[in-house]
Amino acid sequence: MSGKQSARTARILDGIATGVPTGGPSTVHVDVTNACNAACITCWDHSPLLTEARPPSWKKRRLELARFTELVDDLAALGSVGSIVLSGMGDPLVHPDIYEMIALVKRQGWHLTLMTNLIAADIDRLAPLGVDAFLIGVHGATPATYAAFHPGWDEREFFRLCSHLRRLHATGAQVRHVQVINRDTAPEVPAMVRFGALFKAARVNFKLASLTGGTEACRITDDQRAWLRTEGVAQARALATELGVATNLDLFEAQLAAAIVPDGDGTGDDRDETDLDGDPSATVPIAEVGCFMGHVYTRITATLDVLYCCNTAVRVGSLADARFRDLWHGPVWQGLRDRLRGGDYFPGCERCGKFEQNLAWSERVRARLGEEVWRAATGAGARPVKRLRVVS
Repeated sequence: MSGKQSARTARILDGIATGVPTGGPSTVHVDVTNACNAACITCWDHSPLLTEARPPSWKKRRLELARFTELVDDLAALGSVGSIVLSGMGDPLVHPDIYEMIALVKRQGWHLTLMTNLIAADIDRLAPLGVDAFLIGVHGATPATYAAFHPGWDEREFFRLCSHLRRLHATGAQVRHVQVINRDTAPEVPAMVRFGALFKAARVNFKLASLTGGTEACRITDDQRAWLRTEGVAQARALATELGVATNLDLFEAQLAAAIVPDGDGTGDDRDETDLDGDPSATVPIAEVGCFMGHVYTRITATLDVLYCCNTAVRVGSLADARFRDLWHGPVWQGLRDRLRGGDYFPGCERCGKFEQNLAWSERVRARLGEEVWRAATGAGARPVKRLRVVS
């Protein structure tokens, strides 16, 4: 860990100990646009299966470059930010100013992760910009499956993706693949590991499709779930070992089994943007871990909403009404921190999208600040608690 990272962690721990942050967030996730060039079959916003489509006015919303520049200035003044994630309710690469936005972030020296399907990339312009990490929505390992997951696309987009992946690997950036698993992609889970090996993925993240609003129609079948649990994941794991591909198959297997169970060693890691938000039955014991996102993270939408975490229902305020720095240190944000510090969770917290990060911070607090501080920071009080890890 670098000196800056150590100092940042120390400041965060100081804030967690008192309940009031001494600095700003360390990670800021910005959705720069709602527009998308794809219509992924599982998407809550753009899927053709949706019974109630998003209105055109919503799909046109984007964060203007001037507003983004103001946000970057505010975050730089806080002096706490180490990483930025650029994504969208659509795809960030369709934003007309995305390359200028990337350049602004990199001028600050921040680690930048770009979440994208990569198809809209001007790859000659994107490759030299120094993006540190890419989280690429792949969703398939063959042209046919890729097209099934992306209605309206065909093998042309699939082979464009392959070409772009080769180019990004040559830049030295960390390129991770995301493979959302539904009825179309489930048979290709082992093949997705081979695809990851072929294009030198730093990691392949598997996640069950999180489905609502009509997209439930493309859920994996019972037979597919049974095959994945008895054969498919084992085949993928064996291939990953043979080919040297890093994956989150243990977590994916836990999603399939909908099982997060107690264990004595308290292991956990901070795999950025590896969310446990797949099958609606896959819940997590957040009360046994605590929520620390109010000290380390925020998400900002293209409609200017400032979110406490990745849960869009937990809204702090709007950049249309206040500067970010004022919201971060304001009464609404602090009230949310106090509520969660007391163990009073929101509907949806049982499916925490940042559970792995919360688990890692929980262990840091326990190890470095002690059990008494940990209990105060999580609302555990005098009740018995368990140490947890994700298992199959």
